[in-house]
Formats: sequence, structure tokens, C-alpha cells
Amino acid sequence: MAFYSEEQLRELGLARHGRGVKISTKASIYNAHLISLSDNIRIDDFCVISAGAGGIQIGRYVHIAVFCSLIGAGRIALGDFCNLSSRVSIYSSNDDYSGQRMTNPSVPEEFTGVSHADVTIGRHAIIGAGSVVLPGVTLGEGVAVGALSLVKKNCEAFGVYAGAPARRIGARKRDLLGVEARFLRR
Repeated sequence: MAFYSEEQLRELGLARHGRGVKISTKASIYNAHLISLSDNIRIDDFCVISAGAGGIQIGRYVHIAVFCSLIGAGRIALGDFCNLSSRVSIYSSNDDYSGQRMTNPSVPEEFTGVSHADVTIGRHAIIGAGSVVLPGVTLGEGVAVGALSLVKKNCEAFGVYAGAPARRIGARKRDLLGVEARFLRR
């Protein structure tokens, strides 16, 4: 996988990027001036990172695997140590599916009913392959979402969620917080 050089990262026009940022040259970045990246982030091939007015903020030590999408006008924030498995989609905007309005971006805004809401993914959250997170959702610290889940509602810290729609199916251990402390002391 080929990553942008430091000079190329600067040329993207990101709002901010820290040390150790690796973005695949095959990723698509839109509205880079609204995207803020902390240290040690890796964004793999074929990801779409498209910031709307709310921007996108990504914490330290975050991995975004192949074919992920972060899209929408609301703010999208990923906390430190998050992991998005392949094909995860996070949306901070959503069309009106009721039939009262038209849909899609080729129709003028006055005829659509797009809603926008911020999405917050807490520290140490992991989202399984093929999952979708909808606008307005907050995943608490340490949440684990199983593959192919549809997350429509907030998820409590250190809960394990799965399904469509996602439901809490268990609790996640907090041992990783001690591992994090040892890692940061090294």
C-alpha cells in the first residue's frame, strides 16, 4: 500500500495532521480543510473521508480499514485508539425516506429533506466489518460493534452490540485501559 508523503499530506490542505499519519494514495479525501487528524492514524485503500460543515476529527492511534466511508454534513469524531474494520460506513446526514420529499444530491435542497446530526465514536471503540452507523449516534468508550450491524441508537460504554438494528448482547472487558497505560508509558 502506498501512503502520501509528508509533503503530499501538507498539499492535501488538511485542517491539521499530526505525526505518523498514513493515508493511502488510493483513499478519497473531500473538504480536507475541515478534517483534523491527530498522531499515528492509518487510512487504508479506497476509503472515502468526506467532511461536511461539521467537519471530521480523528484522534490518536486510529485505524480506518479498506473501503470505509465517513460522510455527511454533521460532525464526525473518532476518539483515540478506535478501529473501523473494512467497509464500515459512518453517516452524519440522512435522506428522508418517507416519500414526502425527494432524495439524492442531484435534486435541489429545497425539494429534499436531508437531516444532519453529529456522530461521536468513543475511545477504544471497535466497529466490525460492514457495519453502518447512522446520524446522531454516540458510541461510548470501549464499545464493540459486531460485523454487519446497523447502529441507529447510542451505545453505552464497554457494551458489545450486534444486529440490525444493533442491540446490546454483552459487556466488554476494560483490561485494555491498563494496556493503554503501559503502552503510553513506554
